[in-house]
Amino acid sequence: MSKLLRVLTGLRAANRTGGGVARRIRRFDGWLDRASTRDDGAAGYDHTETVREYYDISNDLMVWGWGESLHFAPLSPGESVQDSKIAHQRLMISKLELREGMTVVDIGCGIGGPMRRVVSEAGVRVVGVNINETQMERAKSLDAEAGLDHMVDYLTCSFMDMSAVADGTFDRGYAIESTCHAPDKVGAFAEIFRVLKPGALFWGQEMCMTDRFDPDDDQHRAMEQDLRHGIALKDIATFGEVNRALETAGFELIEGMDRGAEENGSTTPWYRPLESWSRTLGNSVMGVPHGRKTAIGGSRLAEALRILPKGSAEVVEMLHRTANAYAAGGRAGIFTPLYCFLARKPD
Repeated sequence: MSKLLRVLTGLRAANRTGGGVARRIRRFDGWLDRASTRDDGAAGYDHTETVREYYDISNDLMVWGWGESLHFAPLSPGESVQDSKIAHQRLMISKLELREGMTVVDIGCGIGGPMRRVVSEAGVRVVGVNINETQMERAKSLDAEAGLDHMVDYLTCSFMDMSAVADGTFDRGYAIESTCHAPDKVGAFAEIFRVLKPGALFWGQEMCMTDRFDPDDDQHRAMEQDLRHGIALKDIATFGEVNRALETAGFELIEGMDRGAEENGSTTPWYRPLESWSRTLGNSVMGVPHGRKTAIGGSRLAEALRILPKGSAEVVEMLHRTANAYAAGGRAGIFTPLYCFLARKPD
């Protein structure tokens, strides 16, 4: 199926549930207000549902613009976006010391881009955990196309509650830009801690505010709110907050660093592919501002012609604003999606 047809199919599927795309995008747009006025009782705000909604309405457009591996990676001169993701995933494989025969949990597996590399290159068995059924079905389909489905199992649930999994099940674990969505980071890490075997390694990649973020700076706070809204993040932790959450959950922190920082080897800004198209980067034209604006106009026309459901253009506009927020936070040096850590569950 072509990428464009996949987007069309995905938006039509999203339109059949939750009152249609237009109603769902309006509901998502208001999530920050609901969260800030939530009732802590039984009828209170549930951030898990906001994250599920976010990926329901935006997944296929994100894959179209960013590829099957929905994460950022450090960029080096002359390196394409795709090659940078492959190198980053191989670094994770190396840090986790994966060996054939291991069973590994992929926390928030998305549509399984990193999972397929882990399985094919490390020869391990992976269990993908994801609350979003749309993404999980796509992961199953792509795994089968790659001939890897016999090495993968799937668990459709929140990573905040993996009660179907026994204590001490997995040899290794990783979470790439997923636990940043957790409504309670300590709770998320504690549940991951529980399902890992003693001595198991855990790799994570978190979206964080850097040490340059000043909560008393109005412009910084506005950027943070734009990021939270556009990426469905209840909070954006600092490096120290991530480290303390890991340790509170019981992990021993081995290393933690912003791999998007120049001093850690990323000599091309991680947000560059969102700002300008380059043949070298190999980034999607739809990922850069003029391409996104063209997509907004095209989706409006497709709505008028009833090719796309009403509200589709609003989804594209939301992703355009989110990409701008990523780039603004990166340029200001106050945000990174590349805080990477390696931790161990004590023996």
